[in-house]
Parts: sequence; C-alpha cells; structure tokens
Amino acid sequence: MTILVTGAAGFIGSTLTETLLKHGDKVVAIDNFNDYYDPARKRANVAPFQNHANLQFYEQDICDADAVRQIFDKHKPQAVAHLGAYGGVRYSIGRAGLYTEVNIVGTVNVLEAARQTGTEIFVFASTSSVYGHTTQLPFIETDPCNLPLAPYPASKKAGEVIGYTYHNLHQMNFTALRFFSVYCPRGRPDMMPFMVTDRIVKGEEIKLFDAGQMKRDWTYINDIVGGIIAALERPLGYQIINLGRGEPVLMADFVEIIEDLVGQKAALTTPPAPASEPKITFANIDKARKLLAYNPQTSVVDGLSKLWVWYRQKVMVK
Repeated sequence: MTILVTGAAGFIGSTLTETLLKHGDKVVAIDNFNDYYDPARKRANVAPFQNHANLQFYEQDICDADAVRQIFDKHKPQAVAHLGAYGGVRYSIGRAGLYTEVNIVGTVNVLEAARQTGTEIFVFASTSSVYGHTTQLPFIETDPCNLPLAPYPASKKAGEVIGYTYHNLHQMNFTALRFFSVYCPRGRPDMMPFMVTDRIVKGEEIKLFDAGQMKRDWTYINDIVGGIIAALERPLGYQIINLGRGEPVLMADFVEIIEDLVGQKAALTTPPAPASEPKITFANIDKARKLLAYNPQTSVVDGLSKLWVWYRQKVMVK
C-alpha cells in the first residue's frame, strides 16, 4: 500500500514512517523542517531511512496547497496519516493565527488533495487536549469537547469537525486519533519527558506545576504507532478514537522515576498550573480496543527507561 505521511520528520511521524517501511509499505513523506525546534533533530530522525527504496521524501509545507496537490497527483496514496501540525498547548497561546494557518488551513489542503485523488482512508492526528477541563473521567469520545483551553486544541477540534464534512459530502473514511501524552526517545525537546531528563542531568531548574499533583496519561510511541497503522488499514467511516494507555501517572511520580534512572534529584519549583493546563488526562480506550484491536504494552517505567538509554547514547555523548 502507498501511504502518505505528513509531519514525517517529527518524533511520531518519523517512527511511523520507519515502521511502515519495515512492513513493506511505500511511503510518501512530507515535512517542511520548520524551526519550532531544532531542524537538525528532525533531520537526525529521518537519517536512518531517508534513502530507503520505498520512500519518497518531500521537503514541503502543507500550507502550499498547489504543492500538496502535485504530490498527491503524482503518487495517489491509498491512505494518509496527517500528523503535520504545530503542537504545544502553551506555545500556542498568543499564536492563534499561526495555528489556524498550519493546523486548520494546512489540514484542509491535505484533505482536499486526498479527496481529489481518491484517497481511501484519512487518519488525522488529534490530541487529548481537546477535552479541556472536562468532568467526565476517564475521557470518552462522546464528550462534546466544545471548550478548548488554548489555540492548539481548538485547531485540532476544528480538524475533527472539518473531517466530518469530508466524510458526509465525499464519503471519505476519516479517523481522528486523540493522542494522550506521547513520548519516546525522539521526543521533542519542549516536552516533559526529554525536558525533565535533560534538566536533571544538567542540574537545571524544573517547573513542576501544582507541586506535581497533576496527572497525565503517558503513552509510549510504539503503542501510538501501532494504533495509527491499525487505523490506516481500516475503512471506518467517520470515527474519533482515543489512543492512550488508560493509566494516568501523578507528575510527582513521573519525575521521581526519571530521578531514579538518572541517579540525581531534580531542582524543582512548584508554581500553580496555568489556565491552559487540565488537572488530569485519562483515556478511555474501550473504543480503540474494539475498532483497532489496540492494546498498549509499554508501562511508563519501561518507556522512560528506553528514553534514558537513548539520551545517554545520543545526547550525553555530544
């Protein structure tokens, strides 16, 4: 199968692309290597497979509708994994225009190209952040999610809604996967797993909101990628599906696990959480189990141990 992956140099996109190539799929990859974080990290992500015979890699911006359409016209992918986006809840505050342009207009560009070239399955990377301050625990897909706390989740909610119009009008199979706190060795430097590890090693201060009493449903990359691939293989009409582990972890415990791995204590400050941060994320994954045969395997202790091995090999040696 020919699968098009946007955001293919990011930590999720690169892991997905590499896995698809190992499975024998043909992959058309798009990424613009923007400077949201160091582009060199993204290039390092794709270096192991960039010359693979079944890969066509385009350094292109999804905001360029004509360029996106030309790539679709040339390759006519059967399925799309649309991961390309600006991420980050706190970074999105004050940047609503940027997030609208990339995450909403860019998504429409990819959807329209997919529609015009007959793509059969469209998988959209959404986020647990769309749930905001919901009182429904665990988070379940039937929650209306109409009160996002920042431009990032608002833009992802918009993508889910736009996806329904393409299903309704053009019979496109559109699956929105709501990712819960994804982490892995290639993780972004602004995300908690890498940031906490790096700052403990360097003896730098870490902000731990609400004294670590918030909870997050940390989900290891291999489990997320398995869910994405399952969605790419299944024409499900229109679906919204949580991909998490279903086991929220207290942030104080999360930091303690990393402290034990590194063998050093963290230098913590404990300010109140900003208004953009929910107290807990907690995935109900019953729907994923039913529709995708999803069964997360990696505990947070095992996942952070793998992150620490990678950090020592790839970061500390520099």
